[in-house]
Amino acid sequence: VQLQASGGGTVQAGGSLRLSCAASGRTYEMAWFRQAPGKEREFVAVSSWSGFTTDYAESVKGRFTISRDGAENTSYLQMNSLKPEDTAVYYCAASPKSREFLRDVRNYALWGQGTQVTVSS
Repeated sequence: VQLQASGGGTVQAGGSLRLSCAASGRTYEMAWFRQAPGKEREFVAVSSWSGFTTDYAESVKGRFTISRDGAENTSYLQMNSLKPEDTAVYYCAASPKSREFLRDVRNYALWGQGTQVTVSS
């Protein structure tokens, strides 16, 4: 299974972007992480295959929404009210080794190639 992320770009603060991550095969939990220059990759959001169960980092809660299209094996990350501190390369991930550590970057076997999100002030 391969993951293909898309949808990044440059927006002004307060703007919105929608990221997509298409999987070439069946996946279960799918997550989004991000990595800013000079920083470690950090958890953003994760959803179950159905999309009914979700979890968010505190820094994005209320602004970002993760959703799934199970039939299309695609995860979406709707990002609203973007801030300059949201600037990062965003990665999608799937196939966690354990459902107990869904926020842990080391838990994921599959990664997309990353898409750049830049928020200007």
